[in-house]
Amino acid sequence: MFDILKKKITGFIDKLTKKESEKETKDVAEKKVNPEPQIKEEKLQEKKTEVTEKSIPEIKKEKPELKASEEKLELPVKPKPQEIKIKEKGTTKPEKSEKQRQVDFGIISQVKSIVTGQIEINKQDIKGLVSDFEIELIEADVALEVSESLIKDLENRLVGQKIRRGEVNNFIKETIKEMLIQLISNKAAFDINEKAKVSEKPLKIMFLGINGAGKTTTIAKIANLLIKNNFKVILASADTFRAAAIEQMQIHADRLKIKNIKRDYGSDPTAVAYDAVNHARANSIDVVLIDTAGRQDTNTNLLNELKKMDRVIKPDLKLYIGESIAGNAIISQVLEFNKQIGIDGIILTKLDCDAKGGTVLSISKMTNLPIVYIGTGQGYEDLEKFDPDKIISAIIN
Repeated sequence: MFDILKKKITGFIDKLTKKESEKETKDVAEKKVNPEPQIKEEKLQEKKTEVTEKSIPEIKKEKPELKASEEKLELPVKPKPQEIKIKEKGTTKPEKSEKQRQVDFGIISQVKSIVTGQIEINKQDIKGLVSDFEIELIEADVALEVSESLIKDLENRLVGQKIRRGEVNNFIKETIKEMLIQLISNKAAFDINEKAKVSEKPLKIMFLGINGAGKTTTIAKIANLLIKNNFKVILASADTFRAAAIEQMQIHADRLKIKNIKRDYGSDPTAVAYDAVNHARANSIDVVLIDTAGRQDTNTNLLNELKKMDRVIKPDLKLYIGESIAGNAIISQVLEFNKQIGIDGIILTKLDCDAKGGTVLSISKMTNLPIVYIGTGQGYEDLEKFDPDKIISAIIN
């Protein structure tokens, strides 16, 4: 699960750690090499000053002995006053160039790093690496907007940080881990069992999504979860459009030993859902799980059917079921469904075969909707409550 994303993030951490380690080694080497030439240069400057001071008085002594005629004769070749520079001890040294100041500052920074045992991360050190990392995130199906936000956040968290030598790798790893957990967390997340406990009976849950995402199987998984927590559940086969949809739901109902409310193909889906809700009220059923026909977000007629069901049934929860391997396509689907009907949460399926993992990082941020459950297999038990810490720990271990 998430092998590509895991590889790219781990690779970035290793590269950045290596970069800082090389910087540390370079600092130690430069500390030994740089001060010596600087001392020699200062001594040489002092010697030049002494030579200049000694030579100048001799010129002053010879000058009064010259005759007026000789002075006039030698006047054209007389050395220009400005060429004679008198240097005295204690005079201010010429200002250093910007490059010299940078070198001196670098040496001070290096010595400070060695003395304090810390490494300071600067923007220049990580500039190239984070640019490459952004591209790798996009390659792993992370949305462009999310990738840019991650890189900016990462730079803000790393640049200027002073880290003890030997702890760089762990610091970077924990920083990225914390950043990603915050990215995929959503305060609106909820537990269906908790909703069933506090909601008015029956709790009505409508499931939305396109064909092939595992919607019907996921509904059966949710039913199994509720049954294990001692709730009475019925199913509503309101997908009267897809061939074999009703038979498939009936098989799940038989396996779980619960009732499935259904009508013939071509029947009004809202009528099926309405029958299920009335049956639940009459028989003290806790939860009604309503299947709907899979449809693209561009299919206006089928979306209108969902709007009608939403108006009549007034579901307590509307959950979008989409496959994790869909990449950025699922984001546009969720946004459109949310715009047309309204969505309370997302269930991501097929995480067990999602090599990239970018959808998990992107969808909550891009849609502002919580991921509530994830599907990790074909069995009824292969449904997990979405845990940001567990997901990110699986990527960065």
